[in-house]
Amino acid sequence: MERQEVVTVIESMMFNIKETVSNGETLYLRGFGSFGPKIKAEKTARNISNNTTIIIPEHVAPSFKPSKSFVSQVKESNK
Repeated sequence: MERQEVVTVIESMMFNIKETVSNGETLYLRGFGSFGPKIKAEKTARNISNNTTIIIPEHVAPSFKPSKSFVSQVKESNK
């Protein structure tokens, strides 16, 4: 494949992943992992420069969870 074709395919794939996660769905790539939204709980944080406490509200963030085969392959290659 030519470089421009590869770039188009990869950009299309990334666009689809972002759209799927933005819609609250999870996308599974067999043997690689899953992309999905994750709810982060409300928490208390500290503003160091002002020495004040702030509350970060509950929010949704994108997340990635690698597959077991991917994790084991990475562990094996780093021995």
